[in-house]
Amino acid sequence: MTTFTEKLREAQGRNRSWLCIGLDPVMERLPKTVLASDNPLLAFGRAIVEATADLVCAYKPNLGFWLAEGPVGLRALQDLIASIPNHVPVILDGKFGDVGHTAAAYARAAFETLGVDAVTANPYLGLDALRPFLAEEEHAVFLLARTSNPSAPDLQDRPVGSHPLYEEVARLAVGWDAAQPGICGLVVGATYPEELARLRELAPDLPFLIPGVGAQGGSLEAAVAHGPTAGGLGPLINSSRGILYASQGADFAEAARAAALILRDQINTERQ
Repeated sequence: MTTFTEKLREAQGRNRSWLCIGLDPVMERLPKTVLASDNPLLAFGRAIVEATADLVCAYKPNLGFWLAEGPVGLRALQDLIASIPNHVPVILDGKFGDVGHTAAAYARAAFETLGVDAVTANPYLGLDALRPFLAEEEHAVFLLARTSNPSAPDLQDRPVGSHPLYEEVARLAVGWDAAQPGICGLVVGATYPEELARLRELAPDLPFLIPGVGAQGGSLEAAVAHGPTAGGLGPLINSSRGILYASQGADFAEAARAAALILRDQINTERQ
């Protein structure tokens, strides 16, 4: 069995990449050439993957965009995941968080029905809600620690004793990672570079999924400087809109590849 860490490290080495592309289709923004197809969501997703699979270390479909289109969207997501090369990890961004038996159903949906390698989850319910996602070494869960949105401090900065809540999430995640077969990681937004650096101090060995680079204007320099683990596993630096919608014309896939290549190379330049 290949662990999630092994799969991610192999993908990062193969493609010389810490770039993760978010697969978040919005029907109103899809090119006309795609909308004319029998299955626009699947056609768009496959074109993006085919154009960028040698430039990424992972893909991250956000479940909400696919569920919004009903059964057709869910089927398209399943078919798209099945078409992604096996050596590229897939993270389902569902931000799951529910009691244990419901979490087990979500884990089955993610890992068995859809066939992804990892998920995002909310740590608010504690370890009971996370165990089903951490039952096997081949899977991982990325916990929301310091999210990239502007109102993140409303709750995440609330004090827990002498430190803010986002730091407590990291401390808990370190313990959970050590006690479970699966891999526990953290979602840490590049829009909060100081917090990103602090979380790396607290969790030196946990992989980071870093949104906020690109359309949200997060710090790529901070993501590269503080994203890697102590063992050298790179972060998953996510970009969605800036790549997916680089063009809304017939050349959308070529434009997406060009945008992905630029960002991957910018990341690699920062790594030097």
